[in-house]
Amino acid sequence: MSESRSAPAGAAAAARLESFSYDDDIVRKFLFVTILWGFVGMLVGVLIAIQMALPELNFAPFLTFGRLRPLHTNAVIFAFAGNAIFTGVYYSTQRLTKARMFSDGLSRAHFWGWQLIIVAAALTLPLGYTQAKEYAELEWPIDIMIAVVWVIFAINFIGTLIKRRERHLYVALWFYIASIITVAVLHIFNNLSMPAGPLKSYSIYAGVQDAFMQWWYGHNAVAFFLTTPFLGMMYYFMPKAAEGPVFSYKLSILHFWTLVFMYIWAGPHHLHYSSLPEWASTLGMIFSVMLWAPSWGGMINGLLTLRGGWHKVADDPILKFMVLAITGYGMSTFEGPMLSVKAVNSLSHYTDWTIAHVHSGALTWNGFFTFGMIYWLAPRLFQTELYSKKLMNTHFWIATVGIVLYIVSIYSAGVTQGLMWRAFDETGRLQYPDFVETVARLIPMYWVRVVGGTLYLVGVVMFAYNIMKTWAKRPAAYQVPVIQAAALPKAYSPEPLRPGANVPTTAFGRFMSLSFHRAWERAPILFTVLTLIAVAIASLFEIIPTFLIKSNVPTIASVKPYTPLELAGRDIYIREGCFNCHSQMIRPLRFETERYGEYSKPGEAVYEHPFLWGSRRIGPDLAREGGLKSNLWHLRHFQNPREVNAKSIMPAYTHIVENDMDFDVIQKRVDAMAMLGVPYGDAVNKAPEMARAQAQQIAADLKATGGGDGFETKEVTALIAYLQRLGRDIQTPTVARGSAGSPNTVATAPASAPSVAPGGGHP
Repeated sequence: MSESRSAPAGAAAAARLESFSYDDDIVRKFLFVTILWGFVGMLVGVLIAIQMALPELNFAPFLTFGRLRPLHTNAVIFAFAGNAIFTGVYYSTQRLTKARMFSDGLSRAHFWGWQLIIVAAALTLPLGYTQAKEYAELEWPIDIMIAVVWVIFAINFIGTLIKRRERHLYVALWFYIASIITVAVLHIFNNLSMPAGPLKSYSIYAGVQDAFMQWWYGHNAVAFFLTTPFLGMMYYFMPKAAEGPVFSYKLSILHFWTLVFMYIWAGPHHLHYSSLPEWASTLGMIFSVMLWAPSWGGMINGLLTLRGGWHKVADDPILKFMVLAITGYGMSTFEGPMLSVKAVNSLSHYTDWTIAHVHSGALTWNGFFTFGMIYWLAPRLFQTELYSKKLMNTHFWIATVGIVLYIVSIYSAGVTQGLMWRAFDETGRLQYPDFVETVARLIPMYWVRVVGGTLYLVGVVMFAYNIMKTWAKRPAAYQVPVIQAAALPKAYSPEPLRPGANVPTTAFGRFMSLSFHRAWERAPILFTVLTLIAVAIASLFEIIPTFLIKSNVPTIASVKPYTPLELAGRDIYIREGCFNCHSQMIRPLRFETERYGEYSKPGEAVYEHPFLWGSRRIGPDLAREGGLKSNLWHLRHFQNPREVNAKSIMPAYTHIVENDMDFDVIQKRVDAMAMLGVPYGDAVNKAPEMARAQAQQIAADLKATGGGDGFETKEVTALIAYLQRLGRDIQTPTVARGSAGSPNTVATAPASAPSVAPGGGHP
């Protein structure tokens, strides 16, 4: 690693040597929990994959797909990948700076604080406490805990850089700095919310602006949590495993700064054809396509580190894991820009294609690199040989087969979905008007995914067994090597750019050789500030116009706030995770308007805290659901979806039908929304009374149509009120769609007003 070379030998010899030791105990702690949470996260992934193919395995209320899906994503991203990042960062940072971590106390506070957050997430998400924002579902007290623990991590890391004994910051440390700074910015601004209870809040942003902030965060959480820290670890562990230097120092500089600056622009491509302003969507697409170059710069630098040593890959399973991880990163970062192109996105968005894209990157880049890194670390941390190289090799091949089965089946499912949704017959009508037909066609592919995911999980079990057996062989007491290194002198003595090459004397020469970067590398605070500026500039160019130019969100006079009961129903919809399967955004594409009705307008969502446009469709879009079906149909649908539609894979929600409504919390919810600027009028003084009055009307209709007695106090009444309101503010006569309202449904009432007026003063 030529970039981390020491000060000139003469100067070092003259300096006083200091003795210290590395804190490997904290690295071992993070390593163990990485394995534990990795197993849990992937086990939950297999469970929800089975639930997709076998809906009877949804055990309401705590173990349904809607509640478990965010548990799976949070466990894999923040528990498994997060602890893997901390394992790699704590090990490599100490070696790259020739310094023990800044504070052992902060290291322990970071470790236990992060595990407490994971436990809190594992408890609250199945209980239905969620903000309904993808990868940011955790409620406000846990968000505050995350911010505090992340600051502890940042202080510990920056403090270590300041007391380092190596002059220049090695390239891995650049990526760690970018990750720490940017994740903090993203987390704080996306999670600004108004509390409405101990574990309930509403986003301060609404509709279009909330969607923009969410995908500014969501895309860059992938960038700066799952990409840049792993690139940093690649720059440290890949040369170590390959026993050779990084391919190109200049390429490291170029792809780092272009990646940091350009990644932050790309989020809006998640909102193509939505109510997001066209300019923002197009800008996101352009920067996403350009992002291909810096992303592949990292891949090339990683793979070519093996130049002259490719023969080692055949014999070394650790290199196999790392090479396949970097290759997977390259393939995902090729596919990502392709999916950002609007024409491709119109086919792939909302389908399982996106799920396949995410998993192809996560299972290879994050999963395989973590496995390779821990296999490399285990003998060094446990001071003994790895238990079984043969078992490690078997793990590699069984997990590889699992990945292939997973992504082939889900790519097929995604393309099948997209093509079936947009298919028209020779008469110009939708070829598959009943949405459930497009779901039923995918079930065989979902079973193949179950097999692939199970194989990957079996690999994780083999991995855990191998590491635990290695740990069991550890010595009775670990040796703690004492390191000696010279302290950094305060005065800087110019060094040659590289052995035998002096720094160019002209400004142009220094620019072309990128020698100016050496000055940045020896100033960690300056480097951090420059990284923050790069991220902030790119963000502000999109955020300021989105929030300040009123023409981006034209208002609609007929759009009014939800009634108190409808708001309560929306909260239940969020609690059950319905947004994980149903979108509420009709795109201006012919096959969507034919199926669902008038396309969605930005002004329709001005009171939506948070937005609920969804990111995939396992069920039909619900933006125009209001008035399409009777109250009785909805009641029957929640009691037993397969009684209404035999091919439905939706879980039964009998607990909603049986649970009593807590009318007392409604006033706090309305007050919180009013504080966010939602014009609630009289509801700020008598929300519970208004909610009870509307519930009695719906209950009376259910009784009159044969649903039964006593629903005026049940949660299902609020949820029906919410669903009957959707899209009605600008409703025009539409054709009834197939899907859940297929001919074999109960008591349908297409295109007619619901039996109960939504209330709240709207038409």
